[in-house]
Amino acid sequence: MPRMHSLGITAIIVGFLVTLGGTLTAADPVVIWPDLAPGETSRETGTDLPRREGEDPPITRTVNVRRPTMDVFLAEKPNGTGILVMPGGGFSRVVPDLEGSEAAPWLNKLGISVFVLRYRTSEVKPDDEPAWKRPLQDGQRALRVLRARANEWKLDPNRIGVLGFSAGGQVSSILHTADGVAAYETVDATDEQSCRPDFSLLVYPWRVVDTDTGALLKDIRITEKTPPAFLVHTHDDASTSVGAALIYIGLKQNKVPAELHIYQTGGHGYGTRQRPNSVIGSWPDRATDWLILNGWGTAAEN
Repeated sequence: MPRMHSLGITAIIVGFLVTLGGTLTAADPVVIWPDLAPGETSRETGTDLPRREGEDPPITRTVNVRRPTMDVFLAEKPNGTGILVMPGGGFSRVVPDLEGSEAAPWLNKLGISVFVLRYRTSEVKPDDEPAWKRPLQDGQRALRVLRARANEWKLDPNRIGVLGFSAGGQVSSILHTADGVAAYETVDATDEQSCRPDFSLLVYPWRVVDTDTGALLKDIRITEKTPPAFLVHTHDDASTSVGAALIYIGLKQNKVPAELHIYQTGGHGYGTRQRPNSVIGSWPDRATDWLILNGWGTAAEN
């Protein structure tokens, strides 16, 4: 069955987003592939697992995504910038609110429209296929959809970035450094568009270090052509901030504009939320400065 949402819960979430400045504009999620996604035999858009007790606010975990979709949050005063959000979830699930829609009100206030991707999860992939491959294909296709529909969403095709959290941050790190080389065969005219992000925000990218070599994963290839990036991690994150530091070093060595913030505490999986005994919840403020400095964000009016 496709995922189901309670109308009451949906209304509360929409009201919450609008109150904070986000505008939910798509009555239905946007399907990014014209039919079956590469290698798929199902059009299942996913099922939400039961909410866990004690989570406040609650967190959505979507599984069995075979046909990826995007949730659209357009800025009330768009400046042409769009950001594709790649949530985390360990590849077996996607977390579209904590690491997705909750970033929309913040970014919308900066004139940035937000597109949260529910990419394919790993239940049916072949054993020898990297967990990031299908999400990478979905992310590249989604960037092309954003550019193909730029007029509709009031986007500038040259101002399209990516925000990746956790497992989505791992995928985004690979996507960020792929130099626009697609990981799938051309499907239709939409694939004539570029699948290279103009910038990326990589937030606690998960396991981007090869445990055997101590170097970055071989699929993260930083060159002088790599776009600018903003990186966030915590010192006490078990998935290790070394990966974020190595990405920053690679960008620095290749003279690519970048910014790195490693907080002492905060752990993993915080999205844009606060954490006790940590100032990690301030990272969107630092990202706001970076986005405005580089011309992708618009300073809020007083």
